[in-house]
Amino acid sequence: MSMPFYVSPEQLMKDRADFARKGIARGRSVVVVQYSDGVLFVAENASQALHKISEIYDRLAFAAVGRYNEFENLRIAGVRLADMRGYSYDRRDVTGRGLANAYAQTLGTIFSSGGEKPYEVELFVAEVGDTVEADQIYRLTYDGSVADEHGYAVMGGSAEQVSGHLAQTYKEGLDLAGALRLAVNALGHDDVQPREVAVDQLEVALLDRTRSQPRKFRRISGDRLGTLFASTLAGDRTALADTDADADADTPAGADADVAPTSDSADVAATSDSADEDRSPAEKVAGHPEQEPSSADPSDVLGDPPDDAAHPETT
Repeated sequence: MSMPFYVSPEQLMKDRADFARKGIARGRSVVVVQYSDGVLFVAENASQALHKISEIYDRLAFAAVGRYNEFENLRIAGVRLADMRGYSYDRRDVTGRGLANAYAQTLGTIFSSGGEKPYEVELFVAEVGDTVEADQIYRLTYDGSVADEHGYAVMGGSAEQVSGHLAQTYKEGLDLAGALRLAVNALGHDDVQPREVAVDQLEVALLDRTRSQPRKFRRISGDRLGTLFASTLAGDRTALADTDADADADTPAGADADVAPTSDSADVAATSDSADEDRSPAEKVAGHPEQEPSSADPSDVLGDPPDDAAHPETT
């Protein structure tokens, strides 16, 4: 009888962590930014159907990078857990911390088991409060680790570069247009050479504490996103003009000074808080067939997720 090869537990965990990190590194980054009226999510996602940012419950939102079929199962299980807890007890008992703890237990169990591969995903769970101080943002990694983030956070393949740019440019008290401009500029600094991110490559959603409806999640797309994105570009031009004007004021008398061009238009169209066209989380879950749970299935903690069509791509 042949003896199996021995692998130390330290080497086994290192190999599993390297495997998960390589899968996550292939996905584009997701940025979450706190602003004066809530929490903003911005991601690069060319697909109009496979969302990386979604609603979980009234005040909760979910974002992920990595393998789509894996984090979609986690999202659906989280929706079911939140609905069951809100129905059995009270809607106020559904919190971001409780959902983050459930996800952490699931990811940690899958990562430490030797029979299944680890999930190649990273998650954000955010909850909007009545004030900025009450907002909560949790980042969960492939091994079940949980980090409590404040102000801004980044995950994905270029998280280090994007986070470094945010650390230099972020400031508290931003409005929605300023937060979007900050997030888009940060996503464009994911390499040595900065680049422009097109509006049709963006997926944008937010938790808006000023909404009168119990559901605070709102997805921004189409004309609303185009108008808001145009306002961010106008803000960039205004900042550039102010910088040039300051330089002219420092120019000594009699010296040749460059005249900064001005824009003929100063009005920016405001986005309307129209009714949210997204379906409720319960409607999103409805209609999916059930699948049998496995030893590494998120249903062990969160509920039995459906057997959606697998999407092997990394987003």
